[in-house]
Amino acid sequence: MAGPDRIKKRVLIAAPVRRVWRAITDHQEFGAWFGVQLDGPFVVGQPVTGRFDERLNADGVMEFQESMGLTPSPVTIPDGPTVFCTVDAITPEQRFAFRWIPFGIDASVDPATEPTTLVEFLLEAEGDGTQLTIIESGFDDVPAHRRERAFMMNHAGWTGQAENLAQHVAGATGG
Repeated sequence: MAGPDRIKKRVLIAAPVRRVWRAITDHQEFGAWFGVQLDGPFVVGQPVTGRFDERLNADGVMEFQESMGLTPSPVTIPDGPTVFCTVDAITPEQRFAFRWIPFGIDASVDPATEPTTLVEFLLEAEGDGTQLTIIESGFDDVPAHRRERAFMMNHAGWTGQAENLAQHVAGATGG
C-alpha cells in the first residue's frame, strides 16, 4: 500500500506497450479480463455502462471479505446495466484514467451522492515488456463508514486484476 488515500500496484507484463494498451483501453478486452461486459468504447468525459459477468456474485464477495479479516457487509450486485466508470483521460500508450465508485457494490452506496476515486493505468516500455502502474486515489473522500472496507477490497482487487490482465495479454483468456 502506498498510503491511506491511494493504492499503487506495479507489475511487469511480458508484452509490448501497444498490446497492453489495447487490453486496457479496448472496452471488449478490458471486460474480458476485468469480468464486466461494457456497452461501448471508452470516451473521455463519458460514462461507460455495463454488466458484471457471472464471476461476481454475492456469496463470493462475502467469502472474499471474510478472507481479508472483514466482517462481511451486504452487497448489491446489479442485475442489469449500471454505470461502471466515467473516463477521465486517454493519453495513447501512456495513461488511461477513469473515475468510479470504489467497492461500488457495497449495499450502503448511493450512486447519486457517492464520491468517486481516480483509477490510473500508467504504461512504460521496459525491455520487451511493459511496466504497468495502477494507481487508485481519492479514498480520503469516501465516507468514513465505508472507507477502510473500500480501500481493502480494492487493494486486494487490483492485485487480482493485475494478474488477470497479465494472463489475458499472454493469451490465457483468449487475449
